[in-house]
Amino acid sequence: MNTPQSDKLVVYQIYTRLFGNLNTTNKFYGNRDENGVGKMNDVSDKALAELKKFGISHVWFTGIIEHATMTDYSAQGISKDNPYVVKGIAGSPYAIKDYYDVNPDLAVNVANRMQEFEALVARSHKAGLKVLIDCVPNHVARQYQSDMKPKGVRDFGQDDNKNGQFDAQNNFYYLPNQAFSVPDNVPIPPGIAAVPYLENPAKATGNDVFVAKPSINDWFETIKLNYGIDYQNGRTKHLDPIPSTWLKMRDILRYWADKGVDGFRCDMAEMVPAEFWGWVIPEIKKAKPDVIFIAEIYNPAEYANYLFKGKFDYLYDKVGLYDALRRLMEGQGNTADITRVWQQESGEFANRMLRFLENHDEQRIASKYFANNPFYAIPAMVVSATLHTGPLMLYFGQEVGVNPTVAEGFSGEDGRTTMFDYWGVPEYQAWVNGGQFDGGKLSPAQKNLRGFYADLLKLTNKSDAIRNGAFYDLQYANGQTNGYNSTKMYTYLRHSAKQKLLIVCNFDLQQGAQTTLQIPAHAWETMGLSATGKYALKEIFHHPQTLTVEADTGVPIQMSENSVRIFEIQTPKLK
Repeated sequence: MNTPQSDKLVVYQIYTRLFGNLNTTNKFYGNRDENGVGKMNDVSDKALAELKKFGISHVWFTGIIEHATMTDYSAQGISKDNPYVVKGIAGSPYAIKDYYDVNPDLAVNVANRMQEFEALVARSHKAGLKVLIDCVPNHVARQYQSDMKPKGVRDFGQDDNKNGQFDAQNNFYYLPNQAFSVPDNVPIPPGIAAVPYLENPAKATGNDVFVAKPSINDWFETIKLNYGIDYQNGRTKHLDPIPSTWLKMRDILRYWADKGVDGFRCDMAEMVPAEFWGWVIPEIKKAKPDVIFIAEIYNPAEYANYLFKGKFDYLYDKVGLYDALRRLMEGQGNTADITRVWQQESGEFANRMLRFLENHDEQRIASKYFANNPFYAIPAMVVSATLHTGPLMLYFGQEVGVNPTVAEGFSGEDGRTTMFDYWGVPEYQAWVNGGQFDGGKLSPAQKNLRGFYADLLKLTNKSDAIRNGAFYDLQYANGQTNGYNSTKMYTYLRHSAKQKLLIVCNFDLQQGAQTTLQIPAHAWETMGLSATGKYALKEIFHHPQTLTVEADTGVPIQMSENSVRIFEIQTPKLK
């Protein structure tokens, strides 16, 4: 049973070091001082108020925890990282160097970086927003060293037995009698001094690579953490007594929850045993029952395991809805894939899947590697937001059509906004507008695009049917007849006791449609309405029109290409 909520859970992912950076130099492999870096303080009261107004409920600040970097902060007492085991000059936020510290790049005053983070949390809460940060449980930076750990805390690996391949109480996996070898062709950017990197014995690499020399395509800059699973001997489990890594990660999560963090997006959660999550999530919720946990997971066969045994609140929906919608946005695909997604999820799953079209791992919609047009997201975003009651996520700049077109550093030119290097995002800078956060420099097309997103979030936050209602797929009643293209159109109902909605999406990028939609008797009866009644269909999204229809004769409708129409089903008032 869904419990009513004041807002649909809408997550806005901010790549923190890019968000407020107004520098426009954008030099390939530019360093911090050349290309600039955003600060936590750039996420001002005004910025947060505008995000709240936009319809956001949760802000995911990516890259908060200190990670490996080529930028030298040794003058501030932070040890230097060897560039052979860092990706990009700024470094990957998923190569954590100190779980108890804040990325110094993000601080105006490095010595006060934790206080600046705490102030960011306080500002966010004041604005009515919840704060999410990353939990990166599967791996750490190769040169992990916590300078800021609380008194009595032992570092990862500090007490390990390094003489064998596996010990359930070790934090790392070792390759005895083998020294680590840096992958071939690791790029060292201009101006970066490099000395040989030494690691002996070698440790297993983060993406489950148990060789002393990983490839450049591996997560070579990270070390795999040991949760009591012996990967090299049939993945046997050694979970009693509780492994050391479990206890250390629990304490880390408690530390950040005590800072006021409202939830965690858990990186590659499926690479960590579900048993750990099933233990640690209740441990955190004992003291902080409202903290939420979102799992990045890509294996549908493990969904039930991580929801029910692992006790996650929500799971990423990448392999299901994202992939299906992406194909349609690229002018391929079939809307039957959407039906298959909800059928495979069924029941409680559907309302616990986090829907998205962009994040830091994925290519930008506007890029030539994806849809090549940010407006092609219109039907897909409506489906993502309204298919079920579960959460929705946007990546910063998605709503203004960010389109990376040049190589930005380590990741090259691949249609993604860089994860690894310092950069300014021109489309987003136009919305930031020198710190006014009013979109003053957006083009008319960008304002139009952002207006669509704002209107969609407003609808999803206000609509009882979308927030709390049930779902009914109408595809089975509408085939390739009456002008209905069942491979490119997708039609469904969302309904609650308070509201009934008919949602029609046309994914055809070239052609509109004129058709008569069929709503079968079972659908009307499921909504608690008569299958022979007369109804007014009031359009509530962008097209001010009202249709009067007989339930048993269908709904005549005209669709433009790449469009959406949303109707509220009402019983006409008798005169």
